[in-house]
Amino acid sequence: VQLQASGGGLVQVGGSLRLSCSASGSISSIYFMNWYRQAPGKQRELVATITSDGSTNYADSVKGRFTISRDNAENTVYLQMNSLKPEDTADYYCNVRGRSGTLLSAWGQGTQVTVSS
Repeated sequence: VQLQASGGGLVQVGGSLRLSCSASGSISSIYFMNWYRQAPGKQRELVATITSDGSTNYADSVKGRFTISRDNAENTVYLQMNSLKPEDTADYYCNVRGRSGTLLSAWGQGTQVTVSS
């Protein structure tokens, strides 16, 4: 599976951004679509995940501010980010996994989000 993430940019504190990630290739086995982020000097962390039937899960740090959604027909996952904080600054990556959790894609280039104060 190939992934293409987009939508990052520079935004002020309290602003919003919407990230998109489109999947192509062997998409029939995709169950989980996930967003991760990696801030400078920190480990990559899972931000949000959504299953093919719409179940979602979020990191505590983004609950109530971020919303993950998915268009199965377009094989695209979105991350709506509201009330952004400086600590949300990071490179954001998507990946996809099968029902058993098997990673189906390589890590793509990601999209950079910078929140300025």
